Amino acid sequence: MTMLKDLDRKILSELVKNAKTSDRMLAKKVGVSQPTISRRRARLEKEGKLSYRLLPELGKLGFEIMAFTLLIWKPLNHLELTKDPNYMKRIHEFISKNPEIVFASSGQGLGMTRLVMTVHRRYSDYVSFRRKLESEWGTYIERLETFIISFKGDQIIRQPTFEHLFNNLL
Repeated sequence: MTMLKDLDRKILSELVKNAKTSDRMLAKKVGVSQPTISRRRARLEKEGKLSYRLLPELGKLGFEIMAFTLLIWKPLNHLELTKDPNYMKRIHEFISKNPEIVFASSGQGLGMTRLVMTVHRRYSDYVSFRRKLESEWGTYIERLETFIISFKGDQIIRQPTFEHLFNNLL
């Protein structure tokens, strides 16, 4: 992975604040020409360092819950599962059939090795999702824990955003 140049960092920082910023406005904000911005933006897009995704305020869109489900596979069953040539295909199919999954990854922490982040309109939707997860993958799951955030009752101190991160990268 190549390191970002200062100009690229400035461009990304501005676009994180407002992805709709025009190349002309970006050029003014970072102090270079519009063609330079257009070339840099095109290169960042081509390299996969820049894509355009919206991070809406989920609570205002009718979602009540965000759940972080952490799990660990049973070692022997997981070993058998990974020998299955359709293993990743099955995982991708499960994710595509469940649009409430907004992020899924392997990782490590709290003794767990997988994270599934989901959003739900109501708690009963979360319960239905968890039943599907346990029904399809329960044979392989040794332990499963969930941290649930309510957009209605809990104090959301900072909405998900990358703006603050990029402000600090400059």
